[in-house]
Amino acid sequence: MIARELISLPAYAEEVELGLASSPKTLPCKLFYDREGSALFERITLLPEYYLTRSELEILRDHSDEIVGKVHPGVTVIELGAGSAAKTTTLLQAFSRRQLRVAYVPVDISPTALAEARRRVESECTSVSVRPMVADFARGFEFLRNISGRKLVLYLGSSIGNFDPGPAVEMLGQIREQLAEGDRLLLGTDLAKDPAILVPAYDDSQGVTEQFDKNILARLNRELGAHFNLDLFRHLAIWNPEESRMEIYLESLQPQTVSIDSLNAKVVFAKGERIHTESSYKYSMQMVCEMLKRSGYLLEATWFDRRAWFGLHLARAV
Repeated sequence: MIARELISLPAYAEEVELGLASSPKTLPCKLFYDREGSALFERITLLPEYYLTRSELEILRDHSDEIVGKVHPGVTVIELGAGSAAKTTTLLQAFSRRQLRVAYVPVDISPTALAEARRRVESECTSVSVRPMVADFARGFEFLRNISGRKLVLYLGSSIGNFDPGPAVEMLGQIREQLAEGDRLLLGTDLAKDPAILVPAYDDSQGVTEQFDKNILARLNRELGAHFNLDLFRHLAIWNPEESRMEIYLESLQPQTVSIDSLNAKVVFAKGERIHTESSYKYSMQMVCEMLKRSGYLLEATWFDRRAWFGLHLARAV
């Protein structure tokens, strides 16, 4: 076997090694979004059970002009975790109706998603200048300082819900440190609701979410020389009411040992042992207000979809 120090490992390799050696075992949810994972997530957004994207898009369609009217004219629109920008074009079109040129900076860890975002925005919003940026937010948000002028930072979807409360405040605070007073943040949050609605959104009847979850193991097979048998794990989506969050796991169906060649590691699983791959917090307005206040923002306005399942919150850096 080639000595490990001579192998060029992906930047996430140490996180994988530490996560699978911990108890309980974990894998970082950012690993979902390689080429295959990004394509699977786009399929998830179209599933009947996955209400989140439709609910947020409804808000943007109904209220984009109002949102844009509350933002300083001439802002640069920066979207964190932009994905394919499927929802964002609605907001960018509203900006285009108010200013001749719109600067849009989609930021994502996935070059594949950014390429799709650029193609989509340039075809649907001809007055928008697109400047994609690949970034891993685990390394900070210093890149925001290099973008001149007034800023509107978009953090849409339910991405903030993937962070525990303390790290969520810390991350929003890190963004705030790179903004000028008066810059804005538009934050999406999924809201707490009946588990009968929540659980199917993360465990759909067609099994696409299961494929998405298991793709994280397939990626380790492809990129780290791991030997996970995907058929020996099952996808679990569990509502935790005490923490107000969905919890996503991959559970080993039998005792097994999995080799990861690039790490010179063997990972031992007991039957029923789980890998935690994602949490998704579901918020109350009190939780949202407290999170924004602690991270250096003043909540200015909130818009809901017609069922009040999802919220978009405009906050000002103070």
